[in-house]
Amino acid sequence: MIKIDDQLLLRPYETDDFRQLFDAINNSRQHLGSWLHWVANTTRQEHSLEFIQQAQHQLYTQEALALGIFFDGNIIGGVGMHDWTHPTKRAQIGYWLVKEHEGKGIITRSLQAFIDYLFSVTGLNKIEIHYVAANKRSGKVAERLGFSLEGVIRQSTLRNGVPEDTIVAGLLKCEWKTPDS
Repeated sequence: MIKIDDQLLLRPYETDDFRQLFDAINNSRQHLGSWLHWVANTTRQEHSLEFIQQAQHQLYTQEALALGIFFDGNIIGGVGMHDWTHPTKRAQIGYWLVKEHEGKGIITRSLQAFIDYLFSVTGLNKIEIHYVAANKRSGKVAERLGFSLEGVIRQSTLRNGVPEDTIVAGLLKCEWKTPDS
């Protein structure tokens, strides 16, 4: 559990969170679905339950870490670390937030705390963010957090059936400036 302030908390999903997780996704389906392919495959509460069970298994096997963003006890988004490569101490992160909570600095503050945790507790040396070039907001988040542009993987992903470029941004542990510094 990572406490950000009196209202904002990051914690692993618990099995009982599946209904609330589904509702958060379902109520922001159009907004999230524009950028995240997994939204289209989350059509029933059982899909959220399966995701939580998979996330719990991946945490146990140290393959990934998925945390809910909780505001006043309600799920409003998520942050996650995946493609955890232990030999090189590298992983990717992803994030999402329901539309009504955008523009309040929640993602930036959540990711600052999450990145701090990943560098200090898991021993990662490098974190990457991969996002489609059209997602300018994700680009701004990466920039605000000090990530460097590492490259463009041309037409490497499909978004709404159309090939798009993927931007890769990276941050090394030695480059990380904690929010307090």
